[in-house]
Amino acid sequence: MTMIRRRGDKLHEHILWIAKDTFLEMGFERASMDLVASRAETSKRSLYAHFESKENLFLAVIDLVRGLFLSRLRMPADYSAQPEEALVLFCSKYLETLLYGPSIQMCRMSIAETSRFPLGAAQHFDVMFTEVHTRLAAYLNHTFGLSGQDGEHAVRKLLGQVLYPRLMRALFGMDTLAVSFDHDDMAPDFDLAPIRAAVVDLLASIQQK
Repeated sequence: MTMIRRRGDKLHEHILWIAKDTFLEMGFERASMDLVASRAETSKRSLYAHFESKENLFLAVIDLVRGLFLSRLRMPADYSAQPEEALVLFCSKYLETLLYGPSIQMCRMSIAETSRFPLGAAQHFDVMFTEVHTRLAAYLNHTFGLSGQDGEHAVRKLLGQVLYPRLMRALFGMDTLAVSFDHDDMAPDFDLAPIRAAVVDLLASIQQK
């Protein structure tokens, strides 16, 4: 078998993807730099030249996951020119992304390693929850002319209905996790009905004001 020789940025990115899969499979403690180097088909010396410690490698993996998450989600207005449909599709893609197996595994690992990596856990939380909240609030404020306070209240209400109880059930292993993910389209069996009901309820409350 011929070993592919990667250098520079290509090797750096390759190591990150291998490390991500290794951490998800084995957890932080059991994953070793030796194993990552072996799976990445590079030397341990090269691995340490790119990432000086396992801790730095783990934090770099969190950055990778953050970027992947935001690229998959996009902005509410990207989904439709119609506000109801934009909100339904944005929230559905958000929930579908969260319920993807590796996303739940990463959440579990980030929670488990919070005491060791408090900054990494905070960054992970920000991108998976705070950034989504910010995007929705900006969209609602711009589209419906809500005040900052009304927009914040609307987002908390909507996300509460979208995330509960499915995210909690997934985190605690009570539901089967998705094993594949389509960047552009929703899975054909993804149930939009509860999210559409939550959006319709929210828009009705906004229009009553």
